[in-house]
Amino acid sequence: MRFPLSLTRSMTRYLLQRRWAGDQRFPLVLMLEPLHACNLRCTGCGRIREYADSVSRRLTVEQCLDAANQCPAPVVSVCGGEPLLYQPLPELISELVDRGRHIYLCTNGTLLERRLPELPRTRRLFINVHLDGMEHTHDSACGRSGVFAAAIEGIRAAKAQGRFVCTNTTIYRETDMDEIAVLFEYLRSLGVDGMMISPAYSYASVARQPTTNDAAIFLDREEIIAKFSAARKRLSGYRLFASPLYLDFLCGKRELSCAAWANPTFNIRGWRGPCYLIADQHYPTYADLLEQTSWSAYGPGADPRCDDCMTHCGFEPAAVLSAGRRWRDVLALAAWQLT
Repeated sequence: MRFPLSLTRSMTRYLLQRRWAGDQRFPLVLMLEPLHACNLRCTGCGRIREYADSVSRRLTVEQCLDAANQCPAPVVSVCGGEPLLYQPLPELISELVDRGRHIYLCTNGTLLERRLPELPRTRRLFINVHLDGMEHTHDSACGRSGVFAAAIEGIRAAKAQGRFVCTNTTIYRETDMDEIAVLFEYLRSLGVDGMMISPAYSYASVARQPTTNDAAIFLDREEIIAKFSAARKRLSGYRLFASPLYLDFLCGKRELSCAAWANPTFNIRGWRGPCYLIADQHYPTYADLLEQTSWSAYGPGADPRCDDCMTHCGFEPAAVLSAGRRWRDVLALAAWQLT
């Protein structure tokens, strides 16, 4: 993951401390879902299906902070659902910042302009707006017109305040990579600080739905490699938040083992295991998640559900953690961070 210098220093110091302590598994990013309610119903979204019976529930700020105390990840990704629907969000962000955490606020952007004045003004807050294409494509995926325009207005307002803003784009089977390049050029003109990108794959909560064709939009491993290999050179001119090691993996030039344990997820049911995309069990504590999950039973080649997965939640941390094994990788990451 590529971060501003302050976060890069924090992450480097944290990684060295965990390595020196001899820790084998430790978190990099806490995926914190204080709610699963959303004002959109996007194609391919699993959360609105998985948690349909508890969508009205919310975590308290105290429950969120207890999760952060259990899991010492330097980055907390506040997601959902749509986190801007969570009324005590400003308090939660302030409390996490006071605890030395860096915050990624993952939002669809439709409520960003309205709630922006409430959000703490801190360099530790990074606003991450999800956009899957230009206006027609994105609005179609979201099932509503005007979503793209509202998100763009939110981005404009945030940049006018000097906020750090990045975007997150999911690549589907029908995604036109030329359109993604056009999108990134447009976002660069708005002053967006960087773009995250990750392939979609058909995780269980979508694939098992008998009344939806959503599974047809997802990519298998061969399709992911073909799409990213063809587009990598064109997208290399933009400030991507994907490390060169992870991009090598997406292009089929490197093997990585899933490190889902580095991006644990906490929500209204507890600690989701084994990962952000597959929920075989919810554990009461973070320690239980680490100790009771049979990690070797998951990942490509171990669990058929994982065979086509190349998403950033499991493999981007694997890329970061594997970088120290070869000097060439260390130098590649250092050059990427500095440039």
